[in-house]
Amino acid sequence: MECVKEIGCEIHTRISMWWWWCIKFNWITSSTSYSSISKLWARKSLKAHKMFIEEDDKMESFWVQTAIGAIKCFAFVCDVLTFPIYLVLQRPWKRRMLSRRIKAKPISQDESHVTYRTVDPPQEVHVKMLQLGLDTLEKVFKYVVKIHTTKRCLGTRQILGEEDELQPNGRVFKKYKMGEYKWRNFLETEQAAMWFGRGVRELGQQPKTNIVIFAETRAEWLIAAHGCFKQNIPIVTIYATLGDEGIVHGINETEVSIVITSHDLLPKFKTLLPSLPNVKTIVYMEDQLHKTDVVGFKEGVKITSFSEVLKKGSDSKYEGVPPEADDTAIIMYTSGSTGTPKGVLLSHRGCIATMKNFCDSVKIYPDDILIGFLPLAHVFELIAESVCLLTGVPIGYSTPLTLIDSSSKIMKGCKGDATILKPTCITSVPLILDRISKGINDKVNAEPPFKKALFRFAYDYKAKWLKRGYTTPLTDKLIFKKVAKLMGGRVRAVLSGGAPLSPDTHEQIKVCLCVDVVQGYGLTETTSGAAVLDKWDMTFGRVGAPSTMCDIRLINWEEGNYRVTNKPYPQGEIVVGGESVSKGYYKLPGKTQEDFFEEDGKRWFKTGDIGEFHPDGVLKIIDRKKDLVKLQAGEYVSLGKVEAELKTCPVVENICVYGDPTKQYTVALVVPSQKHLEEIALKQGISNLQFEDLCSSPVMERAVIKELAEHAKKCKLEKFEVPAAITLCKEVWSPDMGLVTAAFKLKRKDIQERYQHDINRMYAS
Repeated sequence: MECVKEIGCEIHTRISMWWWWCIKFNWITSSTSYSSISKLWARKSLKAHKMFIEEDDKMESFWVQTAIGAIKCFAFVCDVLTFPIYLVLQRPWKRRMLSRRIKAKPISQDESHVTYRTVDPPQEVHVKMLQLGLDTLEKVFKYVVKIHTTKRCLGTRQILGEEDELQPNGRVFKKYKMGEYKWRNFLETEQAAMWFGRGVRELGQQPKTNIVIFAETRAEWLIAAHGCFKQNIPIVTIYATLGDEGIVHGINETEVSIVITSHDLLPKFKTLLPSLPNVKTIVYMEDQLHKTDVVGFKEGVKITSFSEVLKKGSDSKYEGVPPEADDTAIIMYTSGSTGTPKGVLLSHRGCIATMKNFCDSVKIYPDDILIGFLPLAHVFELIAESVCLLTGVPIGYSTPLTLIDSSSKIMKGCKGDATILKPTCITSVPLILDRISKGINDKVNAEPPFKKALFRFAYDYKAKWLKRGYTTPLTDKLIFKKVAKLMGGRVRAVLSGGAPLSPDTHEQIKVCLCVDVVQGYGLTETTSGAAVLDKWDMTFGRVGAPSTMCDIRLINWEEGNYRVTNKPYPQGEIVVGGESVSKGYYKLPGKTQEDFFEEDGKRWFKTGDIGEFHPDGVLKIIDRKKDLVKLQAGEYVSLGKVEAELKTCPVVENICVYGDPTKQYTVALVVPSQKHLEEIALKQGISNLQFEDLCSSPVMERAVIKELAEHAKKCKLEKFEVPAAITLCKEVWSPDMGLVTAAFKLKRKDIQERYQHDINRMYAS
């Protein structure tokens, strides 16, 4: 019955559109007896379909408007003629029903809390893991090697040489001459991991004693980790971009004697080792081109290469020491946005639980390939790559410097890693997707008027049909596949985690790259897994229903007026429970007791995020407790929400909004995009100032405030949420400066301390 209704709705829409255009072009004359009735009916039915007759940008020439109008008419005729074919082949009503279906239901509820659980059953891979008793990462790898013995496993692209390349501006940059990917199969990868585990035992490492991995993402990172798992050695992961203070804290707190690092990061230890009394051995992963300098380090510390450890392991007699499910697999240091980084204890059982969540949520195909470039020290990337090992998906490694053809280290005439690898899946974080989105916008805006107008029409056209449950193969082939080729042309899924993704970016990536964007929600404390957006969900701005291995609870937060009794949706602080929840924080029993609790044999974690559940059981992140400020007039401002919206403004590279509870308005520290700031300067008649001088100019501050205000209006922010004063920051915030975490989350306290003088000035003005 539902299908009949959906088909009826489609036919009604098509006939309505046909009537509208017949009337517009006088194909049905006003003298026709039924014309007035038809016209009235069409107008009432089609208020939402007038997008084809809106006027384009006023700056575009008449011929551009005429050409686009002709294309719109042609597209309309094609829509009418091909409608029956698309209706039968694509069956859009099925997509819409799947999108609207119930994904989770409440399992308990009272005046103070509500708990939701997924309605979806475990999928094939999940069930098989249960049947085979795969409850540790060591068991998983041992099993998959038997299944995928000679299949490609880990790939590293060869760097054939490094040459100086003269740039158009006269500067000389060093660029890589790149070769093909060189692959280890599953058997070779497992053997290397076994040798490495034995090798570190030869260096004196004991089971159940910690070892640090402080290195960039690469094949050797994963090999080292699984080598340690085979010996029941917990790995301590530290971001490669973490500041010196955080590195020293993590290594000293975990009392490690062996650190695994890389050629590029090894020089750091010349200055760090005097502050690391327990470290006796450093293992470095070699560089493809350059010999590693091992001279000048603290006396008594042994420096050895990754290949030397493999050689020791190949001759070793040590047997494996398989871990138990509840043994600690990883001590993962969080980014520390509110202070000193905390070590989160992740068990093998917790990692396996999130892998089951992942396999239940994402369809894996036999020809899938993942391109890995996010930090493996981030739980999201580590679990994603672990799922690839579990399901036999090859992983080709890359870096942001070599990812695409135009990356900064790719020599002219060479291809980027994505072009060579042709991945089908990419893991990403909102920061990267926001930059891709801005890059697309900049590229489109730089095109001639006709191309710009054509792209806008194609974008709106595709977005409209996607919302109705259709795909647009012809538009994809003619317009958007050219954009998709930047990442090799085969990408079908982008997996986004680490922070909520803005609805605009979500839609633009889906439309322009012709991919499914699978957004998830989780924290290091929940081993990444908590909620995943259903693949059929056609909405934007939500993070999905609870995963199969998790329950999600909302509890009242009275101070912020978030209650489960709120209408139209229950709201509250998000609490996650299940096997994927961490055992707690390393050596922080007080903080562990504060943030974690046990209930009915299940472990729960208080996230500090504020969410709401929609009628279909899907969660939306709407706030964060630590980001909420109450202004003098009593209005609550969510700093994170305002920042997320204003970050999509072209002139904003990064932004930190500050609210003083004793004041009536907020202020903001803005890291501007140099290109867009210079464009605004030209509009103000300023053309002879350097970037630093532009940032100091009161004229530019007022101009940027105006840009932010206009953008905020489009984003439907309240007037009191929009910063009334700003400071343009001359320096880009990086983890090395200590102003953002390794995951590029704002460290508000540190930013406030650094810019306190500017904050005082803004409130005094």
